[in-house]
Amino acid sequence: MSFDELLTKVRNIGKDMDLSGTDFLAVQCNITGDDGGVFYVEIKDGNVKVEPYEYSDRQCAVTMNMSDFNKLLDGDLNPILAFTLGKLKVDGDIGKALEFSKLLKK
Repeated sequence: MSFDELLTKVRNIGKDMDLSGTDFLAVQCNITGDDGGVFYVEIKDGNVKVEPYEYSDRQCAVTMNMSDFNKLLDGDLNPILAFTLGKLKVDGDIGKALEFSKLLKK
């Protein structure tokens, strides 16, 4: 999967997110590997924004390789297990990273 295809996939998931109870969330996703890149997901005022840029005021940043991030999106990789195994790294508020992973599943 290319980085652009991943962005499209995350944007499509964002359209179906249940945002109830989420006022604001800003997460930067760092995808490592040959097809990697950086994008952010911002949830604000009931809208989801996914853009291929760094987010300087983020609440947290998650770092994963492309394959594991896709498994996470597909529900084939538990985020807590991924963190425990070192497949998911979090810089910043780990609670916000967990909130983000729960939103991806809905």
